[in-house]
This record gives sequence, C-alpha cells and structure tokens, in this order.
Amino acid sequence: MDDAYVAQWRSHRRAPRITHLHHYRVDIFIQIIEWQLAELNHRFSEVNTELLLCLACLSPDDSFKAFDKQKLLRFAEFYPQDFTPRDLLALEDQLGIYIHHMRTRSDFSQLKGIGSLARKMVEKGLQRKFHYVYLLLTLALTLPVATASVERAFSAMNIVKGPLRNRMGDQ
Repeated sequence: MDDAYVAQWRSHRRAPRITHLHHYRVDIFIQIIEWQLAELNHRFSEVNTELLLCLACLSPDDSFKAFDKQKLLRFAEFYPQDFTPRDLLALEDQLGIYIHHMRTRSDFSQLKGIGSLARKMVEKGLQRKFHYVYLLLTLALTLPVATASVERAFSAMNIVKGPLRNRMGDQ
C-alpha cells in the first residue's frame, strides 16, 4: 500500500506522488461520498431537507448547541393547523425563555436525542410551562412515524394498482 500510485490516464512524469493507501483512503472515499450525497439530494426534496434541518435544531446534544430560534419558528410554520400566527408570536417569546432555562439546568445538559428531551420535560412538568416547545417536540417525534405510514400506504396502493389491475378482466 506504500508503493507509488499512478493513475492510468496520466503520464508517469506528470503524475502526483501519492501512495495506493492515499488513493483508496482519499480519492475513492471522496468519490463515494459524492455519490451518496447525490443520491440523498435526489431522494429528498428541498422542502424535506429544510424540514429536517429545522428539526435538528431541537436536539439537546452538547447543551443545545444546534439550537436556532429562527429555524424552529420555520419548523412551526410547516404546521399551520397547529400554529396560528398568534401562536407563532407566543412560540417566539417562549423559545428565548426555554433555551435559557435549558442551558442553565444541569439535569438537561447530558441528554441525547429529542425523545429523551421530551421524557425529561414530562418528568419535570415543563410540558405545561413550555407548551408550544413541547408541541414542536411531539410533532418532531411523530414525523418519522407519519412518513413511514404514508410510505406503506403508497406501497400497498402500488401493489393493487400494478399487478392486480393488469389481471382484471371484464368480470
């Protein structure tokens, strides 16, 4: 692995001096990461990506390091039936108090994941004090379940729509 690597399409004189190990660890690794990124970009729309980025701001990891008030307000805007314009104003006020409260409490500093944050908030009775933040947490926790349920429904519909419809006759 320590031998010099020369790409087949380059001349030996102009080829950069790299080893086989470097080629496999860096060049091929970067290419695979780019393929995976392209696949993720193809699979998720811009709206879904924005939703996931906003959702990540609820994470309690590293003493709420990812907290971003504007992204959480944007996350709430994705749910107009749950958050009226008046509720959004109340949420904006509540988020400032919430993050200050969470960062000063030692029992919230070691949490990992949104699920553990929601459990700890219920244990401490903070779901009543921070009602809108807790609503955001519950929406964030139900999002993967709702998405999986819709995916299953469409998969079942494709089974009925495809082979079964093709076998149906005039009867």
